[in-house]
Amino acid sequence: MAGALRVTMGKLLANMAEAYPNHEALVYSDLNLRYTYKQFEDLCRQTAKAFLKLGIAKGEPVAIWASNQPEWVTAQFATGKMGAVLVTVNTNYRTSELEYLLKQSDSTTLILMESYRGNSYVEMLYEIVPELKNSEPGKLQSDKLPFLKNVILLGETRYPGMFLWSDILIMGQDAEDEVLDEVSQSLDPDEVINMQYTSGTTGFPKGVMLTHYNLINNAVNVAECMNLTEEDRMCIPVPFFHTFGCVLGTLTCVSVGATMVPVQEFDAGKVLMTVEKEKCTALHGVPTMFIAELSHPQFDQFDLSSLRTGIMAGSPCPIEVMKEVVHRMGANEITIAYGQTETSPVITQTRTQDEIELRVSTVGRALPNVEVKIVEPGTSREVPRGVQGELCTRGYHVMKGYYKNPEATAKAIDQEAWLYTGDLATMDENGYVRITGRLKDMIIRGGENVYPREVEEFLYTHPKILDVQVIGVPDEKYGEEVMAWIRLKEGVTATAEEIRDYCLTRISRQKVPRYIEFCTEYPMTASGKIQKFKLREQAIDLLDLHKADSIETA
Repeated sequence: MAGALRVTMGKLLANMAEAYPNHEALVYSDLNLRYTYKQFEDLCRQTAKAFLKLGIAKGEPVAIWASNQPEWVTAQFATGKMGAVLVTVNTNYRTSELEYLLKQSDSTTLILMESYRGNSYVEMLYEIVPELKNSEPGKLQSDKLPFLKNVILLGETRYPGMFLWSDILIMGQDAEDEVLDEVSQSLDPDEVINMQYTSGTTGFPKGVMLTHYNLINNAVNVAECMNLTEEDRMCIPVPFFHTFGCVLGTLTCVSVGATMVPVQEFDAGKVLMTVEKEKCTALHGVPTMFIAELSHPQFDQFDLSSLRTGIMAGSPCPIEVMKEVVHRMGANEITIAYGQTETSPVITQTRTQDEIELRVSTVGRALPNVEVKIVEPGTSREVPRGVQGELCTRGYHVMKGYYKNPEATAKAIDQEAWLYTGDLATMDENGYVRITGRLKDMIIRGGENVYPREVEEFLYTHPKILDVQVIGVPDEKYGEEVMAWIRLKEGVTATAEEIRDYCLTRISRQKVPRYIEFCTEYPMTASGKIQKFKLREQAIDLLDLHKADSIETA
């Protein structure tokens, strides 16, 4: 592939440490922690040596279950140096989900924080693996999880069966450099280095296998679209366990020598404070995060004049919100990126020089060396430009496959290496893509197709609406009806009739929501994606549509 980087993650960091040794690599404003690229490279080498000393071999899965802590970034690049596969664990997981992931991934090591949002990770782990309480650190033997041997705690309290992170760092101090160098040199850019579990809205989550080559080249292309350089400082409040955090955030920064400025856990006030204090030039977020920042009561008191760029992604980006990020936050060169975990993750992105209209109404065009086509759903036949169909993509960014799941891999990727995304989209004559919905989200009302995204974009134009999610709910007569869950702006009130009247003269009758409910928050995944299936379940209970639901699914 022309212009592609064929390096490993460990080598990439070493190159940046050589090019920008005294440049800040990683900054945690609230912890008063600052590493230069040289210091961060040394720390990652020390950690990689410790992992090898612990007996972790190249290719072994190492799971990490923690929020955006400094050790997370260290583990990411340390595994990148010695070739272990970093398995990212959703911070919202509970016992059954964690057990499934550890078992399915064959993880030999688990790195975890003590607790998160009032939930004790330590207690949950003991519940799954009671043998850990009577085990020597590094010598776990569990019938349920036969591969798991090492548990490493990010904390200072000693628990039976677990190493502390500080123990690991000490282990790496007197370990041989030659051993690490030998392993590092044996790594191949096409080897899997990261495994992310898809959210599993249907069936069990699948482990997406991503290589050094997948991730690094995606990060390089994303940085290019943002005009990101070593002069930039990026605020990263999106979770690391998701590709948005650990690829578009940390890895994209390292690919150009920029400074990573993570926020440990999303809080709108902390994000605004961090941007101001650290003079961040880039800010990432899903739309709900930007909405929370813009509607923060002290928003106008923060100096965000350093902001220039960033990425809004993760779910459909409302046009009105995008405009506010440009005009009120001053991020004139903010971009929109679109993709999925299976594509490392970005497929298309807007460019900083694109006209504002293109940046607010499309998800941009394909990244360099990435192919995109729109096909008639259920076929491989390409549709004409401007016609809606399923978006497919092919290129360096497509995953190696789903771990231990060849059937699901074959279903997602055809014999010509095209990945079928399940997203509905149109593409214009210049290659700019508009995402119009999910194949699964489409509402079929009395035989007519209604696309939630289209109705949402219209409702965002109502002056009182802060956020809106449109779903299909079961209906005895039409099969499905349109429903809108609406969050109003602070200090305003509205009625369902008022919203409906606003729609009636402006959009087709079948698109007007029959049901309108007001709420203050949405059920979310830990990566900030709104769970529409949960909104649908809530609606069925609230509106007592169980009878219609049984008809629809019968």
